[in-house]
Amino acid sequence: FKGARRLSSPQLKLHAHVRADATVPRLGVAVSKKVDKRAVGRNRIKRLARELFRHERAQLPPGDYVLIAQPGASKLGNDELRAQFLQLLERARSLKPAPPPGTMPA
Repeated sequence: FKGARRLSSPQLKLHAHVRADATVPRLGVAVSKKVDKRAVGRNRIKRLARELFRHERAQLPPGDYVLIAQPGASKLGNDELRAQFLQLLERARSLKPAPPPGTMPA
């Protein structure tokens, strides 16, 4: 989380750490019990996020992406969740890689 850019929508947050030394984009998903007490609801959000990320992976800069669901995300339908996550990924596409450690920022 330390060097990551934070992007947010009403029910989702995305921490994007675009690195020059990374080879592929990777996704981590966090959905707490505050979002939905039932495992079925939490797993639905994670499943949708992984599916959408798999389709969009080729257009993203290499790095680490962590999606955090906020309370209220479980009340959204599948289309609304996809739209919010896709909007965050669109904004993440324009991120530039972080300089390697030990170099001066430009």
